[in-house]
Amino acid sequence: MSQANPTALDPGSMIEEALKLAGGPTDFGDPSFRTGLDRSCEALRQEARLSDTGRYLFRMKFVNQLVNRLRIEDAFKHHPEIAQEPLQPPVVIVGLPRTGTTKLHRLLACDPRFWWMAWWEAAYPVPFPDEQPGHPDGRIARGRADVELMVQAMPALTAIHPMNADLADEEFILMEHSFLCGLNAYADVPGYMAWLDRQDQTPPYRFLQRCMQFLQWQKRQRGLAGERWVLKAPHHLLRMDTLLKVFPGAKVIQTHRDPLQSIPSISSFIHTLWGIYSAEADPVRAGHDWSDTMRRGLEHTMKLRDNLPPGQFLDVRFKDTVSQPLQVARKVYDFLGLPMSRELEARMSHWLAEDEKTRHGRHDYPPEKFGLSEAQLRRDFAEYRARYIDSGK
Repeated sequence: MSQANPTALDPGSMIEEALKLAGGPTDFGDPSFRTGLDRSCEALRQEARLSDTGRYLFRMKFVNQLVNRLRIEDAFKHHPEIAQEPLQPPVVIVGLPRTGTTKLHRLLACDPRFWWMAWWEAAYPVPFPDEQPGHPDGRIARGRADVELMVQAMPALTAIHPMNADLADEEFILMEHSFLCGLNAYADVPGYMAWLDRQDQTPPYRFLQRCMQFLQWQKRQRGLAGERWVLKAPHHLLRMDTLLKVFPGAKVIQTHRDPLQSIPSISSFIHTLWGIYSAEADPVRAGHDWSDTMRRGLEHTMKLRDNLPPGQFLDVRFKDTVSQPLQVARKVYDFLGLPMSRELEARMSHWLAEDEKTRHGRHDYPPEKFGLSEAQLRRDFAEYRARYIDSGK
């Protein structure tokens, strides 16, 4: 077998390399991934203006995701009991990025009744070949090292998104393994995103469902005993119909903050991520792309909510999550019909105190840098602001 070009965004050679690295398994699972992989590579080659470093990082990322697909399917084959892991309707936190979703997610993760995935689990969902059941120490160490490298390479990132390999993080990392997900989080690929909007979004959610069973099975091996998952990803705003189809009965917590503050902040975060992979990352294109993406996500979820029975969604304001997080937690537990013990409140209070110690500097994001204006944001988000911001809901 010839040595693969480490910067070649070629699906065939990536699949060949993944098969070699996986060391035996040949089943990638749902074949829909291949179309997504082909279109992702095409967009990155033709649209994204990647640097050599960016091409190398994307190839490494895609190969690792392909290896994970092979090994996940292999685990299901050798341990059929994984497919029997029961999944209760999850709790799902959604909202624009920078609206308190991470804080609320990690607050709920203080409750041992919830299953949740740490960053290291999402990044390394498959046990290493030499790993003993119930002892993922090597994956935890690798995840911590990865996060440390990211923080060293981009210190500003911690002011935008608090990074910690051991704390609850987004399942979006797992959904990316479908290659039918939001590639525009990492690169400027408008053609790919237009194509993606026309595709069935069931495969990424079915893959997530499969991963939840796999991770839950591993957690039981470590002696954990949760009852239902708590998930969190802004991405779900765009696909709320599919989420509720795959996870019927899910209880959704939607966070709210004025887009006049959150959209410039999101744009800054995305521009920072684009800059990892491209030396030509354009802040104005990042601003326009993500302002439009989030507008469409909010409009999709609002329209869906108009036709749902009451009691499936809970609205939470960003300012309340920041100023009175325990009161917000009590509101969430009332919504879920769960008791909130003094012991749990104490555990949450301890985490909140520790979280304050690790807060990093102010994140400045002048909207003009990203081609945004107050007038444009007021116009584009008028319906959302009227319903959830100006109304005080």
